[in-house]
Amino acid sequence: MTTADASAATRVAPAIGSTLVIGATGTTGSRTVARLTAAGHAVKAASRKGTPVAGAEPVRFDWYDPGTHAAALDCVDRVYVIPPVGDPDPAAVVLPFLRRARAVGVRRAVLLSASSIPEGGPAVGKVHRALPGIFDEWAVLRPSWFMQNFTGGHLHAQSIRDDGIILTAAGTGRVGFVDADDIAAVAAHALTDVHAPDTDLVLTGPEALSHDDIAAIVTEVTGRPVVHRPLSHEELRDRLAALMPEEFAAMLAGMDRAIAEGAEDRVTDSVRHVTGRPARDFRAVAERELRHGG
Repeated sequence: MTTADASAATRVAPAIGSTLVIGATGTTGSRTVARLTAAGHAVKAASRKGTPVAGAEPVRFDWYDPGTHAAALDCVDRVYVIPPVGDPDPAAVVLPFLRRARAVGVRRAVLLSASSIPEGGPAVGKVHRALPGIFDEWAVLRPSWFMQNFTGGHLHAQSIRDDGIILTAAGTGRVGFVDADDIAAVAAHALTDVHAPDTDLVLTGPEALSHDDIAAIVTEVTGRPVVHRPLSHEELRDRLAALMPEEFAAMLAGMDRAIAEGAEDRVTDSVRHVTGRPARDFRAVAERELRHGG
């Protein structure tokens, strides 16, 4: 065994059981599955349809159907928890599941939250507060806004492709946008390293950028003009309300207002601290995901 092999062996826990990844076909879930399986870990890939995922055991999982939970938890000792999207009170379904998971032998849980939601805050903040009381080994990942919002299927990415504009109520506020690949890298370490983080980790990229900065970088990378068009809080709320429930639209518009007020203008070193390498910047992600037909 080489020195490097020996060092790695001291950091990675022995594979006792499978890791259940909830939301295994989503933005961070799919990337986490890929990292875990590439490292040789047994993974159960949970999704509502039990969609096949390369290298993993697919399993059907629905937060609102407890009948799917037992099979998902069978022979599992670690779980990556992505709460149900759009639920204003995810704790109502997530906490009973986590207590059941602990009772059947799951020893470590890694929860995906958000930088904008503190421990004990609304929605998933309630799950965050309860997690250390359920598991001895745990972590809460609190990523900033995803860089993939501008490259994937998000409304921003669609408006960039269709109209060459980014519409926000964020004004000139800056955000430490983070690469979803970096979130997955942290998740994989938090799930498999010998010692769990046992804390919450605010995850950002290496720099805080305004939406004007984002538009300029996308323009440079793709060669297609993209501009940021600021809206008022009310204009954005009403625009979103035509696409989704009014309460959710108001919440999203409120998040943009918080950005305008400086709430997300920060960067952390959490990605480097956990993974041993720096977080990727937005230009690198844009070149990777937009340069060739994004």
